[in-house]
Amino acid sequence: MAQVKPLISVIGSLNVDFVTLTPRVPAAGETLTARSMTVHAGGKGANQAVACGKASWVTKDAQDVDVAMIGCVGKGDPYYASLLKPTLENSGVSMAGIEEIDGSQTGTATILVEDSGQNRILFVPGANFDGMQDSRKAIDLATKTAEPTVLVMQGEIPRRPTFEILEYFGSRSTQTIWNPAPVYDDGIPARVLQHIDYLIVNETECLLLAKGASMAITVEDEDNMTSTELESIAKAYKKIGVKNLLVTLGARGVFYSAADGQQGLVAGLRVPKVVDTTAAGDTFVGFFAAALARYGSRNATSAGAVFDVAVAVKRANAGAAVTVQRPGAGESIPFGYEVS
Repeated sequence: MAQVKPLISVIGSLNVDFVTLTPRVPAAGETLTARSMTVHAGGKGANQAVACGKASWVTKDAQDVDVAMIGCVGKGDPYYASLLKPTLENSGVSMAGIEEIDGSQTGTATILVEDSGQNRILFVPGANFDGMQDSRKAIDLATKTAEPTVLVMQGEIPRRPTFEILEYFGSRSTQTIWNPAPVYDDGIPARVLQHIDYLIVNETECLLLAKGASMAITVEDEDNMTSTELESIAKAYKKIGVKNLLVTLGARGVFYSAADGQQGLVAGLRVPKVVDTTAAGDTFVGFFAAALARYGSRNATSAGAVFDVAVAVKRANAGAAVTVQRPGAGESIPFGYEVS
């Protein structure tokens, strides 16, 4: 009997990305000649599904983790057929959970990428909001074939159903990964954070979440938190029930604080040249999720087996390091067998 593969279900956004490369971002009232404009498959949900899918390819012919995307697009949108669908398919992602919504446009993102590699993004939700109001429907789609080993979510679909989905899966055997980007304007209550197994945030998101959950946290430099400050922040998150906290720090690496008490800074990998950071965070989430899925769910692990968060972070860092050296979003994400 063939062994059943672990399953990652990604519930989130699907977008069409309009990417403009420019020497710099223009000032208010300024018109600037950019270098180029291209159209790509995107959305944090789709990008993370692509990353999960690609990370699961251990060779060109073998995928050891099943990945499913749950989300919505505009009905009859040519960009779905020409961009999003083939990008997901070629990454090894099931699209059975994607619905086409009448009277709604597929979500879009306008991305400005400077020569430095830094990016700025404007997001129009479209079907990501219109079609994702019903949490029960999303849950049913995510569990249609099997209970997910790992659930991955972001912050580009509506707030209420996101919380309901996280609370549902957080009370089951599924391991939940949440990358709340962008952070909801109305904040995130502590009761939701208690259902997250792995909270993955950057420095800005980390502090915004803390404020929304009424945590008393102060730092001297929000863009360069010290190890002592990060350790203090991790304690505050643990007090409200967050099991594992991962804070991505750009080129510095990733700080992690695990449920078993282990914590530390995993240094980032140096690369010859940063080309585009657009999908770096999504790549990190996808490669980390694949590592967690391989470890298995809470109730299906070998006796005495321990998930090594630091090892998974190193692997995810390596995947992101490849991504930032390539242009684009989903297409810049490497396959697992490309990452040493």
